[in-house]
Amino acid sequence: MAVSRSHRTLVCLSVFLAVWAWNVSAGVVKGETGVGTLSVTEIEEQLQECALVQALNEHKVASNPTTSSLTSQIFAFLFPGSPAVNALLATLYISGPPNFLLALCPPNIDPSSLSVMVAFAVGGLLGDTLFHLLPEIFLGEDEHDKVKFVIVEPNKNLLLGVAIMVGFVTFVAMDKGLRIATGGEGGHDHSHSHSHEKLEASAKASGAELDGSKDSVRSRKAAANGTTSPVTPLPEKEKEISASVKLAGYLNLIADFTHNITDGLAMSSSFYASPTIGATTTVAVFFHEIPHEVGDFALLIQSGFSKKAAMGAQFVTALGALLGTCIGIAVQEYGGNSASADLEGPGLFGTSLRWGDMLLPFTAGTFLYVGTVAVIPELLETGPNKGQELRKTLTQFAAMFAGAGIMLA
Repeated sequence: MAVSRSHRTLVCLSVFLAVWAWNVSAGVVKGETGVGTLSVTEIEEQLQECALVQALNEHKVASNPTTSSLTSQIFAFLFPGSPAVNALLATLYISGPPNFLLALCPPNIDPSSLSVMVAFAVGGLLGDTLFHLLPEIFLGEDEHDKVKFVIVEPNKNLLLGVAIMVGFVTFVAMDKGLRIATGGEGGHDHSHSHSHEKLEASAKASGAELDGSKDSVRSRKAAANGTTSPVTPLPEKEKEISASVKLAGYLNLIADFTHNITDGLAMSSSFYASPTIGATTTVAVFFHEIPHEVGDFALLIQSGFSKKAAMGAQFVTALGALLGTCIGIAVQEYGGNSASADLEGPGLFGTSLRWGDMLLPFTAGTFLYVGTVAVIPELLETGPNKGQELRKTLTQFAAMFAGAGIMLA
């Protein structure tokens, strides 16, 4: 049996080399480059015609029969259309429910109380990036009915790595710009506890200064009249919020809008990569958006927005996700990708990559930033109570592993 298999393998390779040599010789006669004119898709199609590959396909189908799990049925129900339609549906799923949940949030909610949910979202984002996006970017998506080959092209992996770095650095630049605009008081993090504390402290400080100035006037008048009068506290409505606090709120809206654009790009690029990647990315972004939106909502309340105005502003920023999705769909449809059969000629820098193939690694870079630099420092902070912080840390790690476990499953 072993001899027959090795004999069959040698025969198959001999036939493949003979076909390849014939194509090369024919290309030389016609003044062409032979195999060099074949696209990656065409090479994969010809490899599938090999008897050994067909035998491997049959073995794969026999050993791994397709079963319709509950998760796949749910995904098929939620995303029944084309990649463009599914990306738009996913954008509605991640933008609608989190914004409607804001109606149930009290105006005085503390974003620091969302640390467990933030840790769960971090696990989901990093799990989706490491388990799904990066393997898909460099190796492609597995298929249940046939084996696949990875063809290593010069400069292809380098370009994909550059796109990941560009996505990461884009968020670094955005965060740095916001820190400069707010005078170094912190940028747009996704838990917002620092921003919340600073806004609250600033608002209290401005109110205290106002109280102090009016109390001193009252005391001077009382001293002049020779009588003393009790100090009456000012109503909350009379406390003015400083201009820097209001500016931080508006800058946060701009940052939120920009961040939602990248979420939209992630939706479009992931669904054009594969339905599975699109569905898992939607789940990861959805769990990330809930603490994100609640934190932004609390920040706007502290900046002087009413509850109705804060909800309206969050709804406007949610349109950024729709804009990002439309941009991603346009890039995929008109810029093409390496899986497009109707595109001919070399791609970017002589590789098979097209502009559409750059969106998925770009969004992977933004996810790496959001899941690490933007949130991890918040989870690393501790207080003076060691026992309480230890229990809190264990809960956060459990939530993080739960988020990553969902992506792994």
